[in-house]
Amino acid sequence: MRAARLIKMVLLLQSRPSMTAAELARELEVSERTITRDAQALSEAGVPVYADRGRAGGYRLVGGYRTRLTGLARGEAEALFLSGVPGALREMGLEDTASAARLKVSAALLPSLRDASRTAAQRFHLDAPAWFSEPETPELLPSVADAVWDDRRITARYRRGEAEVERVLEPYGLVLKAGVWYLCARVAEVADPESSPGPFRGYRVYRIDRFTAVSPSEERFGRDETFDLPGFWEERAEEFARSILRAEVVVRLSPEGVRKLSYAVDPASARQALSACGAPDGMGWVTVTLAVESEEVAHAQLTGLGPEVEVLSPAGLRDRFAGDAARLAALYE
Repeated sequence: MRAARLIKMVLLLQSRPSMTAAELARELEVSERTITRDAQALSEAGVPVYADRGRAGGYRLVGGYRTRLTGLARGEAEALFLSGVPGALREMGLEDTASAARLKVSAALLPSLRDASRTAAQRFHLDAPAWFSEPETPELLPSVADAVWDDRRITARYRRGEAEVERVLEPYGLVLKAGVWYLCARVAEVADPESSPGPFRGYRVYRIDRFTAVSPSEERFGRDETFDLPGFWEERAEEFARSILRAEVVVRLSPEGVRKLSYAVDPASARQALSACGAPDGMGWVTVTLAVESEEVAHAQLTGLGPEVEVLSPAGLRDRFAGDAARLAALYE
């Protein structure tokens, strides 16, 4: 365990000019006293770790010291080759760069581990797009990806409804969701604080396939290092899900209907509804209040449950299902 920690410490110092004992302790989840002992052990083993004294001091490697990746275990090597998503890299225009990086890493591995890329590829494949859809790569994606990697501002024109809007954006990150590419960006102009409260004030999400033009700037922006792309995406996804569920319906569900509900409607809405429902009746049916996008959408979704659901309200939706039942009875009479 200590050997793995020492290797990680060397790699951390190799990737940064210097690190304080507190920073290393936080990364390695040990005490600062342990960091002091580990640094001494590395120095005794011939690794040139130097300690700068004083308030602004820390640990650094002397003389451009580099270590080869010969300490990787097989599982670590295979996991490394799973970190790239070939289709996504290709769409962003990074396939050649990623291929060169994989070759360099392979060359640094022990001979016994050089088949890690092949064994990983045989055991895992990510197919990001949803079923029954033909995803199209947005034409402007490579330009946007270049700006993301290079921290360059872009002037983007995009479709919003029937109109086109132009914005100066600071592109922070890309997200591939069910075959659709999104850009998470900060609006360069002063944003309305009320429209984006919380830690992600001024940040927006844009579908890249709605961009009609992208002009990268020569100007780089100062990235907020506290920005958390996964956290931002999760927050926005939850906000979007809540924003579209504006109506409610009351339904009775059979035990089979309860089991299938999360497949028919938004899973989060189904979980919330079922967690708040009362005890089953004498037939095992439960009554739930379900958040839905609209009556029309609820009609399309709940139809898939067939006779395992009974709509109680609103009356208009119940009438729709009664009409459906009458037409089905006539068809199968």
